[in-house]
Amino acid sequence: MTLPADPIRVATVEDDPRYRASLETLLRHAEGFELVGAFGSPSAALDAFASLDATSDASPDLVLMDLELPGMSGIECTRRLKLLLPHASVVVLTVFEDRTRLVEAIAAGADGYLLKRTPAAPLLEQLRSVMAGGSPLSAGVARTVLDIIRQIGPVGDAPAEVELTPRERDVLACLVQGMSYKAVARDLTISIDTVRSHIRSVYRKLQVNNVAEAVGRALREGLV
Repeated sequence: MTLPADPIRVATVEDDPRYRASLETLLRHAEGFELVGAFGSPSAALDAFASLDATSDASPDLVLMDLELPGMSGIECTRRLKLLLPHASVVVLTVFEDRTRLVEAIAAGADGYLLKRTPAAPLLEQLRSVMAGGSPLSAGVARTVLDIIRQIGPVGDAPAEVELTPRERDVLACLVQGMSYKAVARDLTISIDTVRSHIRSVYRKLQVNNVAEAVGRALREGLV
């Protein structure tokens, strides 16, 4: 994946000092990332963010949010952060993969939901995908999302016919399985840039804005 010209500015909200330190080390040394804040509580993060705007060098493009935090949940912190810095993406980084927290986090505005056991390299890849318009989900979390969508079932009027190319259907099928862009590229033996191009085309044809919406429509309408 081609990195943006400017580094992705990242802040973390994590109360576990050891895990917070490991994230700081990872982000300080990862190509294409700049750590602009590491906070041990929601109140500290929100106080710091309150004086920022999108033009500030200290304003994060991306915030990694734990869920179990002192004084305020990560879900509520996400909701308030989205009001303070609507340009910033929020990715939940947690040990929890139950559907209640997942749905609440997405409803609060989270742009992705990853588990702390995600290895460093895939984690960085998923964070880059957020800035490319993706909505990363850990594999187990993706399965939970699919279960929820299946239970909802078909809605509304009969779906309009969608004309996807065979390769676009292949890419969409990979997204339904919760695969990352890199995994899709490897599975289909194409470049990540080609994957991104196909995904943009799929979004346009399905009239959706992110992976979750694309997967939801694919399952409801039997597109894969």
